[in-house]
Amino acid sequence: MTPLMITLFIVTGIAILIVIGLLNNMVESNKLAKARDKLELTDRLRRCGRIGETFPGQLMTPALKQLLTRLELNISQRLLLLDRQNAPLKTRLEELHGEIAKGDDIAIGNPPFPILTEDQAKEVRFLLEALHAQVTRAAQEGFLNPAETKHWGREIRSILVLLHIEFFNNLGQQLLGEGQPGRARLAFERGVQYLKGQPDAALYQEQLEYLQKMLKRTNAMVLSQMEPTGNEVNELTDGLKADEKEDPFQKKTNYD
Repeated sequence: MTPLMITLFIVTGIAILIVIGLLNNMVESNKLAKARDKLELTDRLRRCGRIGETFPGQLMTPALKQLLTRLELNISQRLLLLDRQNAPLKTRLEELHGEIAKGDDIAIGNPPFPILTEDQAKEVRFLLEALHAQVTRAAQEGFLNPAETKHWGREIRSILVLLHIEFFNNLGQQLLGEGQPGRARLAFERGVQYLKGQPDAALYQEQLEYLQKMLKRTNAMVLSQMEPTGNEVNELTDGLKADEKEDPFQKKTNYD
């Protein structure tokens, strides 16, 4: 074997080792990318499920339930491509297809619960923000077309406004029931200011008029509590008269 052949064998061996190393790196990179995508899709699926399960029933509509079901279906289909042997996921996909086929008759199992505290309102707002993020991501992936994306952007903002209306009204009603018209007035006043500050306030004219009526009513209750009763008026008048008789400035002063 000549030195040239030996050199060629060595070079070929090194090249083969380099190729094997590159292939191994590609395989490991693909595994890491697949694991990362699987983890991300699983997290998105969890977030989507949480929105669908915990959203207040009074704010959930068939259209919104359909959207959440479609988003879950899209994520599940992509996840199945990475985990083809996932039997529970295959079963869930069949269920999702069945729910979507129901259209507006889709079942809504979310129980309604009154929004009475700021913490509850914040929690629902966080769910809406998470939903908006899901819609934005689905649009970036081409699952939702631009028209659908724009429509659901408006719908999510509208639900947020309805959430605030319910919160301010429920809080005001609760405080009225507890005999605190002053604090109730503040709640209704915040609701009125919130609606007046909306760029599309005309859409909520009926709700605005209702909150304004409640604000006027509670304001009258507060003012009536500030007015003295009949007995208090008599006692106050008698006291003033007595003071007038004893007031030294009412007596004539003699100067020598």
